[in-house]
Amino acid sequence: MKLLIQGNNIAVTESIHDYVEQKLEKAVKHFQNITSKVDVHLSVARNSRIEKKHKAEVTVFANGTVIRAQEGSDNLYASIDMVADKIARQLRRYKEKHLAKKSHTHIRQDEIAENNVVETENLSSDRPPELPTEVVRSKYFAMPPMTTEEALSQLQLVDHDFYMFQNSDTKEINVIYSRNHGGYGVIQPREDSNARNGDYSH
Repeated sequence: MKLLIQGNNIAVTESIHDYVEQKLEKAVKHFQNITSKVDVHLSVARNSRIEKKHKAEVTVFANGTVIRAQEGSDNLYASIDMVADKIARQLRRYKEKHLAKKSHTHIRQDEIAENNVVETENLSSDRPPELPTEVVRSKYFAMPPMTTEEALSQLQLVDHDFYMFQNSDTKEINVIYSRNHGGYGVIQPREDSNARNGDYSH
């Protein structure tokens, strides 16, 4: 297993490196045959208003699948403990679903989203967005075509609220996301009638 540890606003000392290595080796002990690489990102927030300043993010590459978990607390070692436990659960879930080949309920797309077209304004809330004024991080990843059912399975493995994928049926980019009141929704592109008519005003 290849282990890569990076730090942001924190020096990855030998003791920290050894602790991470010990915890993650234990977490992936029973999944060594499917795990090729583990990326660990440790960070400490400088903003004094953030309570859980110490964050630990772990990304595991298993049989071409990305499995991800993150945890934050006021103690770096506690965050490492929690994320190691979470990634172990994620790996167990992946193995049960994809390697043990246990039967699972077929999820129809109309059960995932009540409406296949989700207007972007419906996703807004009353709370003003708190976004940085510039792009602070970019991520690149392969996007093989997959069904909505496969995308849902991926969403459950990456510890995110949403997952972007290329729909194998339409060849378009879709987003599947966790709904605040339970269940999942799917965002699909739709041609803008104003743009089609040459009207680009807002």
